[in-house]
Amino acid sequence: MTSYHAYFLAGACLALTLQSNTATAESRIDRQTETAVPRSQNLYGIGVGVLPKTSGSDEYRALVLPIINANYGDRFFINALQAGAWLLDSEDQRLRFGLSAEAKFGWDASKGDRTRGMDDRDFSIFVGPLLRWQTDYGTFNAQWTTDASGNSDGQQFQVQYIKSLVRSPQLRLNGLVGATWNSQKFNDYYFGVRRDEVTPNRPFYRAGSGVEWQLGINGMMPAFQNHSLLFGAFVTRLSNEQNDSPITETRIQPLAYVGYSIPF
Repeated sequence: MTSYHAYFLAGACLALTLQSNTATAESRIDRQTETAVPRSQNLYGIGVGVLPKTSGSDEYRALVLPIINANYGDRFFINALQAGAWLLDSEDQRLRFGLSAEAKFGWDASKGDRTRGMDDRDFSIFVGPLLRWQTDYGTFNAQWTTDASGNSDGQQFQVQYIKSLVRSPQLRLNGLVGATWNSQKFNDYYFGVRRDEVTPNRPFYRAGSGVEWQLGINGMMPAFQNHSLLFGAFVTRLSNEQNDSPITETRIQPLAYVGYSIPF
C-alpha cells in the first residue's frame, strides 16, 4: 500500500528560537498552502476517492469518506485522514513543530487477482512528529511516523513540497511533490508474501525498505451558496522493493478524489 507520509529541516528548527505562545506576534501563515488541499477557512463535507484495490494493483476501488479540513484555536488541526496539534512555533508561525496521527488504508485480499488467498492487510494508525516550514516559495513538510496499531510495526519518513499554482475567487490550485521512505517492516507488511501465502504463481517475497515518489494537484472551486467543490489527482511511483513484489501489477499508482464541502 502506498501513502500519501528525524527531519531534514531539524537543523533549521533547532537554530530558531521557538515559542509556544504567539498571541502577541503577527501570524504570516499562508492558508492556501497550509495543507495540500487549498482553503481559506474551515470546511467539512463528503467526498469519493478512487485508489488501487491492493498494493500495486492495476484495478481500483471507490471509497466514500467524510471531509474535514480545519484549525481549532490555530493549535489543533484536522486535515482529511490526519489530525494533530502544533506544540512549538516561530514568532510568525511560519515554522511549526507538532505531533500528528494519520490513518493508512489496508486492503481486502479477495479483491485482487494476485492477492486472493492471502491474509487481509488491516487499517492502521501512524503517529509521530511533524515539521512545517512556510516560505515565500511554498510550504515544506517533513514527518516521521510509526505504526501505533501494531499491524506492520513499520515506519515512514515523508518530505513534501506544496506550491500555490492558482489563486483566484474562481479557482484555487496547489501542486505537490514528495518522497516517502518506507521501512522494511512497512513494505513487507503491504507488499511481502508470507510463507503460508505462497502459491505456484505467487512466490515467497520479503520486501526491503525503499523510497517512493509522489506528484499531484489539489483544487477548490466555488459552488452553490459559498460551498466548494474539491478535487485532486496524484500518482505514486513505487520503490524498487515494492515494485519487485509478486503482488505488484504496475509501478505507477494513481489516486483521485472529488468532494463537496461547506465552510464553518
